[in-house]
Order: sequence, then C-alpha cells, then structure tokens
Amino acid sequence: MAYDKHAAERVRKVLSDTPDLSEQTVMGALTFLVGGTMCCGVTGEDLMVRVGSAAYDSALAEPHVQPMEIGRGRRPRGFIRVAPAGYGTDTALAQWVARGVAFASALPRK
Repeated sequence: MAYDKHAAERVRKVLSDTPDLSEQTVMGALTFLVGGTMCCGVTGEDLMVRVGSAAYDSALAEPHVQPMEIGRGRRPRGFIRVAPAGYGTDTALAQWVARGVAFASALPRK
C-alpha cells in the first residue's frame, strides 16, 4: 500500500528538529526512525505510531485509533494506526508524533 505523501510531509515537518532521524520505506509504508528505532510512519492515509505495550490499551481507547495490522492480520502490540480525522490538526499530529518519539527515544540505540 502506498503512503500519503502530504501526510508524510506533515510528519517530516514535525520531526524536522529531531536528532538522529532517518526514514525507511517498508512494504509501501514510510517509517521514521529515531536512533534506528521506528517511532512513527505513514501507511496509506493513516499515521502509524509506536506507543509501546504499556500505553497500547489507552491509545486504542482514543478516537480514530485502531490496532496496527500487518501481514495476515497480525497485530503487533504497541503499534497503532490513527485515521486522518485523529491527526487532522497540526496540534494533534504533533502530539501523536511526540508519543512515538518519546517511546523510541527511551529504547537503546541500534
């Protein structure tokens, strides 16, 4: 599945001052990595955010959020998808991206 280039550009803008940032395309999605660890990305029109296992259930309880599904219905715990309505404002996008960056930054560098 291709990713929404406008959404990707918005995420890039939010992450523009993030140190040790890189990008990687995986199965048609664009992922953003901090210190070699994925923090967020764009798949189709949805925002992917790595929130971690501890914050997974509370993130799923928020509006416009679903579990991330990969492959044959696998749902990796700790990864969520946010529909465009959930990150439509710059503030909402920045908050979701910040959650992903905070989680990835707390992990050991790769």
